[in-house]
Amino acid sequence: MTLRVNDLKVYYQTLRGDVHALDGVNFDLADGEIMGLAGESGCGKSTLGKSLIRLDGRMRHVDGTIELDGENVPIADDRAMNRFRYHEISLIPQYAMSALNPTRKIGRMINELLRSRGVRPADVAEELDRRLELVGLDPDVLKRFPIELSGGMKQRVVMVMATLLDPSLLIADEATSALDVSTQRSVVESMVEFRDRGYVKSMIFVTHDISLVYQMADTVMVMYAGRIAEKAPASTIINDPQHPYTKMLIGALPEVGTTTEDTRLEGIPGTPPGLLHPPTGCRFKDRCPIASEECSQTPPLVEIEPGHWAACWKTGR
Repeated sequence: MTLRVNDLKVYYQTLRGDVHALDGVNFDLADGEIMGLAGESGCGKSTLGKSLIRLDGRMRHVDGTIELDGENVPIADDRAMNRFRYHEISLIPQYAMSALNPTRKIGRMINELLRSRGVRPADVAEELDRRLELVGLDPDVLKRFPIELSGGMKQRVVMVMATLLDPSLLIADEATSALDVSTQRSVVESMVEFRDRGYVKSMIFVTHDISLVYQMADTVMVMYAGRIAEKAPASTIINDPQHPYTKMLIGALPEVGTTTEDTRLEGIPGTPPGLLHPPTGCRFKDRCPIASEECSQTPPLVEIEPGHWAACWKTGR
């Protein structure tokens, strides 16, 4: 088992109080597994990814534990996390430019990153060139500034930087959101190849695009309002979702070859609840078409069949 998250609670501190961004998250990630993390904006996807590497100073670790390869990850201690970052847990941020200094050439940035992690750049120079070529980039890119690269090239540079030290866990936070469709496919295929070659052991791919994650992920975990709604193999999530929220997300996806005359897309009425003062019980109940009195109590996340978990009182009915 690569990753085990148990009852993780992470809040954001604000002047009006704590925002319950993650409120009791439990899941496992196996060796070699690529897990897609899906849900609406504000559901906690990016917060979960950042909390695993602790990159946001506004976060407050309230409760819960994280184990990576059997070792406790000290996410409450920023200094203690330094030895995990990039060596064991690495991140591809949502916008590649956010990870690149516009005043530094690519090669200089990579060398500075390596030295900050206690690695001599000369020791990995050949491997760096090999991985750049693997993602379709000429090693000459190391002599360029970020502004000289296209969006897709910058994203692939960041992917190489994030995986150069062969981390156990890679978190890709909306890594394809700003790319055109053809470039998205190229980046996704490179990520899967990096897993297959053993450059990363396991991966969490954060996205709004369920159709994209279906093409690359082994499993998909759907989040809503800081909690897990459902987790299952990717094909099960698409073809046999059990949670009402997952069903409505899938129902909002357009299908290739259909028109509005054939099928009318259905949105999800209402908006997600605020997490400054989150509602009691099931957090989806105010938008759920099958909610009842029992939904005033928080449903547990239960395994309804091997590898398929859902948090809904109506599951299986």
